[in-house]
Amino acid sequence: MMEAKLHYHPLIRHLLSTTDISEDNVRLLLELPIVEQDVGKGHTIVAEGDRPSRCCLILEGFTCRSRVLADGARQIVAFHVPGDLPDLQSLHLKRMDHSLTTLSPARLAFIPHEALRGLLRANHDLAESLWRRTLIDAAILREWVTSIGRKLARARIAHILCELTVRTAAVEVGNDTRIALPVTQNELADALGLTIVSVNRHLQEFRREGLLELRHRTLTIYDWSKLRHIAEFDSDYLHFTRPPDAVSVLLGERR
Repeated sequence: MMEAKLHYHPLIRHLLSTTDISEDNVRLLLELPIVEQDVGKGHTIVAEGDRPSRCCLILEGFTCRSRVLADGARQIVAFHVPGDLPDLQSLHLKRMDHSLTTLSPARLAFIPHEALRGLLRANHDLAESLWRRTLIDAAILREWVTSIGRKLARARIAHILCELTVRTAAVEVGNDTRIALPVTQNELADALGLTIVSVNRHLQEFRREGLLELRHRTLTIYDWSKLRHIAEFDSDYLHFTRPPDAVSVLLGERR
């Protein structure tokens, strides 16, 4: 059996929920030359135009990927939670076409490209596991595009809150329907193509309806079933293969 402590490493929990990965491959990943760093909110991990030489793993905290237009308007194109490797594509795309920034104080781990490339060249199964993770990131982006392009504001907001709840449950950051959510209303607006006024109005409506409460950087969902219905949330695009118990409960697949 894998040592208990490995099950609680966010990267391993993340991979175990979406890929088939062996104990030996888990150990190989954790034996890479990783440098950990604590950073504050608003820290730019890598900026658009940079040519990074290492990948970033999120151990604690939230980050986002974003683009900024000439007029200063920002579009957030992804939120990332513990266990994510948000810039894995920098192994092959040499110049960053977006920025990666922390949304909260965070603990990060950096893996040199050369060390990771060497491991993946020597280990086909591990390469497939990480490739699958990048494909799931692309699936999440497609879901976001569909939501922004076709759903009303109320459904968009409900959908992103459902998604973040399930994704954090997959690495056991939270308590089923109560999670730390260090994302401001302004950041939600930048991710969903809405105004902050619209986001605030709908969040207040959800609170009055007894669906949820977002206070002090904590999201508590009181009526998961109804919120999921409003969002038309279907977790298939997250491609869980072995969802943890917390995720199974949320999706109605009690064990």
